[in-house]
Formats: sequence, C-alpha cells, structure tokens
Amino acid sequence: MSDTTSSSAKPSKGVRNYTLLVLVLIYASSHIDRQIVSILAESIKQDLDLSDSQLGFLIGLSFALFYATLGIPIAMLADRYSRRNIIAASVVIWSGMTALSGLAGNFLQLALARIGVGIGEAGSSPPSHSMITDLFPLESRSAAMGVYAAGINIGVLFGFLVGGWIDQWYGWRMAFFIVGVPGIFLGALMLFTVPEPTRTMAPKPWPKNFFAEIWQTFKVMLAIPSLRHILIGCTLVVFVGYGTTYWNGVFFRRIHGLSAGEAGTILALIGGIIGGVGTFFGGWLADRLARRDQRAYAWLTAGVKIGIAPFVFWFYLEDDLTTICLLLAFIAFLGGFYLSVSFAMTQTLLPPASRALGAAILLFCINIIGLGLGPFMVGVLSDMFSGQYGTDSLRYALISVSLINIWGAWHYFIAGRHLPNDLAAAKSY
Repeated sequence: MSDTTSSSAKPSKGVRNYTLLVLVLIYASSHIDRQIVSILAESIKQDLDLSDSQLGFLIGLSFALFYATLGIPIAMLADRYSRRNIIAASVVIWSGMTALSGLAGNFLQLALARIGVGIGEAGSSPPSHSMITDLFPLESRSAAMGVYAAGINIGVLFGFLVGGWIDQWYGWRMAFFIVGVPGIFLGALMLFTVPEPTRTMAPKPWPKNFFAEIWQTFKVMLAIPSLRHILIGCTLVVFVGYGTTYWNGVFFRRIHGLSAGEAGTILALIGGIIGGVGTFFGGWLADRLARRDQRAYAWLTAGVKIGIAPFVFWFYLEDDLTTICLLLAFIAFLGGFYLSVSFAMTQTLLPPASRALGAAILLFCINIIGLGLGPFMVGVLSDMFSGQYGTDSLRYALISVSLINIWGAWHYFIAGRHLPNDLAAAKSY
C-alpha cells in the first residue's frame, strides 16, 4: 500500500479526468448501496413488521455509526499510504455486505449487514477528496468536487430507479443482490487502471498518539473561523438533507399511495438527474461568483437554504402529485449547492498533510449527526405524532426536521464573512 506507484508530479488532463470518472462511479456505487434501503423501507417494514423508529435506524444510524467512526483512522492511513488501494478494497467490502443484506430474516440481521456496508464505505470519501485535491488546482477544484459530488445523484438515480422496480417485480431482497455485486468490478477497475497521484506534501510518519493527531487536526479546523462555521453549517443542512431525502420514498408510497416502482422513478429522475445537475452547477457557480467576491463560496449556500425553506413546507403539505413533482424538482436542483463548496473549502483551508483527515472529520460530523440522526429523528417524530395525525404523522415529522436548514444557513453566512482572510492565510501552506 505504499506510494511507489505514484504518477508524475503533473498528471495529464486525461489522467486527471479518468481518475475523477472512476472516483465518481465508485462514489455513485456507495450511494446506491447506502440509499437503496430508503426506497425499499416500506416493503421491509411490512415484511419484517418494523416501527418507523426501527426503519430510521436501518436507513441511517446503523450505517452511519461505523461509517463515520472508521473514516477517521482510514483517512490517517490515506494520508500516508496508497489512497487508490484503500478505495479499491473498500468498494469490494461494502458491495459484498449490500448483497448480504438481501439474506436478512429479521431486524438485527439487517442492521448488522447495514453496519457492514458502513464499515466498507468508510474507506471511500476521505482518500478520494485527497486525490482530487492533489490532481486539480484551486481554480477548478470546486468544479471537480462538484463532479465528484454528483456521484450522489447518480447513486440516487440508479438506487431509486432500480431498487423501486426490482422491489415491485421481485421483492426487496433481490434488489440488494442486484445493486451489490457490480461494485466488486469497480474495485478491480480502481486497483488496476488508476495511478496513485503524487502528493503535494510528503506523507507524515505514523503518529505515536492516534487520538492526539485527530484532536490536533480538529482544533486546527475549529481555529479557522470560516471552516468552523462551514463544519457546523454543513452538519446541520446534511441532517435535514438525509433526514428528508431518505424518507421521501416512504412519503410517496405511504402518503400518496404510489407503488415502489412509481415512487422510485420519480425520485430517481428528479433527485438523480435534476439534483445532479444542480450539485455540479452549484460548484461551477460558486467558483465564478468567488472570482469577484470570495465570500460567495459560503453565501451562495446561505441564500439558497433560506430561499427554498417555504417550498419545502409546500412540498410536504401539497396533495396534487404534479405540483409535488415540480416542487421536488426545484428543491432538488438547489438543495445540493452546499456540497461541493463545503468539500472544496475544507480541503483548501487545511494544510496539505491534514486534508484526508480533515475530510474524515467533516464526514464524521455530518454522517454521525446528519446521516445517522437525521433519518432516525424523522422516524422517532413520525411515531410520536402518529397518535394525533395517523398516517399524516410522517408529513409533520419531515416538516419539523426541515426547519433546521435555517440554522445551517446562518452558519454559512457567518463563514462567508471570514473566508477572504482565511483563504489568504491558507496560501502560506
């Protein structure tokens, strides 16, 4: 796992773009495998006789606990050893565990399989962020991160579309098998065709105190004012994003009576295509607005999250399906604007030797709180409201969670005020 296979210091445009393509496909695979449970959730609930709180645990917390926790030590390995090899091994693990999810016969077995998926996926994003940062210069880094982040939407597209129709035709167990197996081939593609990029800074020796390095990097992140607020803001908007997106499949099926295939198709086309275009456009737009005012990297997200808040309320209260789809398309296009900018600014503001670990800490926060607790909180609130609102309890649970976006927007606004000075200081690294 050493870096002896590194490519030249200045990789060609073709190498950069091919590496980014493979990373996007792997990132998409990870989101297919982690998100498919959300479109299958209603069928799993009926088959295994689960509560919404148990569904929320399966959708988010079971995966996020190990995904977020193991991401940090794996990122420390990625700061020192071959990022390519780490990613290749990880994709094989999570793909195998996804396939095994289809064999679960009760809540505990499915929870353990989802934990296995989280363990595998912990080795994907931090080394990927580090590789992209070494491959692309600052002026195109947000756009590159935007392309990478679009893997989420590709995963949504295939996860919801394939998952929904396979569930309807063959059952939820077969859906896990069909989406899990192809990831093994992606792992081989990564290992045998992608060169390890040359690092912008030589790897550090392994720390004597594992936790001290994590704490030191976290303190560095908190000491940079803009990064501190990006960390908090990103965590909050991801809490809303995962909490609502991962329950939208259940929302369409339970509240509006759609089949698994119909709900999956709507969510796939809107979240996968329109959301993917929006995620890339957000990174592209931020790069261009920031040429005039660097505060735009954060202020764009702040404005978007405030602007879409009333449309989210309307979406969950509306009963006309056409109007609902139009609202969801609008929300999906703007909803991912924060993602590429948050990733890019985290990498840019940190010293090179701490970037993979910094990415892991960011992912730890947004995944433990956002991915882990967001869907779980929606399930808990839905169970709490069910006595008063019946089936509509899910509507009000989703609306309650979406309010947190306003809090997150405030932190992005404060981050923007500090960004010019912090970016200037980062040039000395």
